[in-house]
Amino acid sequence: MKSYWIESVKSERKQFSSLEEDTEVDVCIIGGGLTGLTTAYYLSKTNLSVALVEKFKICEHVSGNTTAKITSQHGLFYDYLIQSQGKEKAKQYLEANEQAIKNIEKIVTQEAINCDFERKSNYVYTLKLEELEKIKKEVEVVNSLGFPAKFVQEIDLPFRTLGAIEFPNQAQFNPCKYADGLVKAIMKKKNISIYENTKIVDVKKANLAEKLQGISKEGGQYNVLTENGKTITAKYVVLATHYPIINIPGYYFLKMYQEMSYLIGIETEEILPNGMYINSEKPTISFRVAKGNEKNLLLIGGMGHKTGERKDISESYKKLEAVAKQYYPNCNIKYHWCTEDCISLDKIPYIGEFSNLMPNVYLGTGYKKWGMTTSNVAANIIVDKILGEKNPYEEVFTSTRLEPIKNHKELGNMVKEVATSWTIEKLKIPEEKLQDIKQGEGGLIEWENKKVGVYREESGKVYIVKPICSHLGCELTWNNLEKTWDCPCHGSRFTYKGKSIYDPSIKDLEVMEKKV
Repeated sequence: MKSYWIESVKSERKQFSSLEEDTEVDVCIIGGGLTGLTTAYYLSKTNLSVALVEKFKICEHVSGNTTAKITSQHGLFYDYLIQSQGKEKAKQYLEANEQAIKNIEKIVTQEAINCDFERKSNYVYTLKLEELEKIKKEVEVVNSLGFPAKFVQEIDLPFRTLGAIEFPNQAQFNPCKYADGLVKAIMKKKNISIYENTKIVDVKKANLAEKLQGISKEGGQYNVLTENGKTITAKYVVLATHYPIINIPGYYFLKMYQEMSYLIGIETEEILPNGMYINSEKPTISFRVAKGNEKNLLLIGGMGHKTGERKDISESYKKLEAVAKQYYPNCNIKYHWCTEDCISLDKIPYIGEFSNLMPNVYLGTGYKKWGMTTSNVAANIIVDKILGEKNPYEEVFTSTRLEPIKNHKELGNMVKEVATSWTIEKLKIPEEKLQDIKQGEGGLIEWENKKVGVYREESGKVYIVKPICSHLGCELTWNNLEKTWDCPCHGSRFTYKGKSIYDPSIKDLEVMEKKV
């Protein structure tokens, strides 16, 4: 199931070859989503040589599976932010995201990108009386930061709400069309190279002697290693990989978790709402309209949960469809898709230095489902750091901060290692045991005191995986909706054939195929 955004550019998007030879550049950007592309776009205006490397296709991962709201309203967030970080940092956060909206609009205008960019109001609404005071409090808090938010009772949805906070002059667009426009602008310059289907497996210091002596403050050259044995040598490295692919130093696996959420796109003859909407209570339900080829689409999203959570999620799309049918009974459901987002323990993205022990390596992660604005914030901060310039908003996003690790309540079970010494090929699982898994289904079975993951295709072919995450050894859970193996600790995901599809895992699972 691909998103409407990805489908909308499928016939016209530019294809790039994989990296087939060693190369040396000033900057290596790992990741071809909006953070990586925007960073490359700004660097294309400098004299620095840049290689952008994507393990799949440009903007077909997290950035291509979003709701694509461009807003500084990230739920009811600013009261929390003032309480936890103080008014100055809350104001920095707000201004950084407002500036990002302006930056995106400027790029769209200057590069003449046809991406359905529109200014819209964004609303957080509630249907619950206990949430109403939170919304009113948020209005006061945001106003105190100098932003003209307001409380409204009537909003343009097909049901009555108790009230909402309105952020005026926000925006929305088609992220894949925007990404396509960024690519076209980037490729006009000679200093940027883009590679697709190129998986990065490690980043190492290039100079062994320097490494043994201790890393200098000035940094040095890095070797960025690909799965097919090629090397990109660069002074600066940008980890725009959604979740950092390097564990140590940095330890981001102790400071983040991942959540999945779902979207459907519907067509209807009825009048559609004009703004962008999300409720404040759980489960979250989001609404926005997207420009379609023939008819506009209403996107309805939500039903989020922690990745790998041991629960039945097979009804997630059906619950969104029920919402659609309740208010638009004659609608036609055209699209289903899902995505995964990194969330830091203190709810603030990590943008800047990856680690004090790896100078000139930068990252942007932990966008907590608001990556459209945050990707631009991250690109500007990272580019300023590469150029040696001070960014006015960098302090609130400092990525080397340690405070999140103190959040023991949410840290919970994020590091739960299991034994990994056995090899799946040595297990002789009898066919009668495998029959516990029906055609088109998957799950864990136990044999010889070991758990194995099994999926049986409709054809009867069986795939048996070692259900141990290749990242840090957590036991995987079966996702019966997306037919994937998901990690409950850090959010890695694998196909039923064992292929790694979501970071932070790099290696595929150990797998054994069995014809039946």
